[in-house]
Amino acid sequence: MSKFPMTLRGAERLREELRHRKSELRPKIIASIDEARSHGDLRENAEYHAAREQHGFNEGRIQEIEAKLSNAQIIDPKAVAANGKIIFGATVSLADADSGEEQEYQIVGEDEADVKAGLLSFNSPIAKALIGKTQGDFVQVATPKGVREFEVVGVRYL
Repeated sequence: MSKFPMTLRGAERLREELRHRKSELRPKIIASIDEARSHGDLRENAEYHAAREQHGFNEGRIQEIEAKLSNAQIIDPKAVAANGKIIFGATVSLADADSGEEQEYQIVGEDEADVKAGLLSFNSPIAKALIGKTQGDFVQVATPKGVREFEVVGVRYL
């Protein structure tokens, strides 16, 4: 099985979700199944079936998180000798070549990605174009609105 690259922050978020699902959500779901079971005939008990479905979803997510964490490759960009190059985990400041508008993104794992929060998946077209570049380089990225050009204004390793 392949490794899943992620930042330390991403691994911590998954560990917290796992803890929540196991120690808080699981007992609540089991209690609601028990309560629904006490209401009588299970064949026509919608509460029971909904609680069982919720239980199945929760257990599936627990297994998914455990698998990801067991195969996680946690990368600390500060510990990698990147020599100013954009790598996984780097925070990149970009300037749109046309408008001059600046944006800042961190290149993260797939589960951590949230474009609105400035977190780009390393598999995204922008991140793929950026990896290996340095400050002052220009990159062209194909977007739904056409090809856009960006200048790398800064690279930081947080």
